[in-house]
Amino acid sequence: MSYFTAVLARDGDKWFARDVDVDGVDDLSELTDTVRLLEIDDEPVLVFVEREDAWWSVIRVDGDEDPRVFVSDVAAAAASPYASLFEAVLDVDEEEPPAPSTCAGDTDVLADLGTAPDDLQQMCEDELIPMDALALVAEAGGFAEVLDSLR
Repeated sequence: MSYFTAVLARDGDKWFARDVDVDGVDDLSELTDTVRLLEIDDEPVLVFVEREDAWWSVIRVDGDEDPRVFVSDVAAAAASPYASLFEAVLDVDEEEPPAPSTCAGDTDVLADLGTAPDDLQQMCEDELIPMDALALVAEAGGFAEVLDSLR
């Protein structure tokens, strides 16, 4: 299975794709420092990671605030090469791993961009495939065309 990553930065009402080698960062702190360089007037920068048909996540950086993370499937994300990006929400007990499709993190991460916390939770419960989940998030947030252009 392959992975898809995308970094989007907002400038006013417009969203722009940014070229960031997400594979080249070691952890959430390094990713946060990297994407903060892309911010325009403390507008949000979103990092999406998607594993084909398995799980998806969003990392949001706003100004100097701590990054906010949401992951659709904790167990799958913890077993991925991107696990170090999600350590803040992947408090996985090896003796009692989470059930598949258990989501975790900040469900308010996209609330001001049109995706309510209940909607994120429902996407997880419905086990929506990542491409469809991110399409819904992108449509609500006004960056569907930009995200689609990266696929």
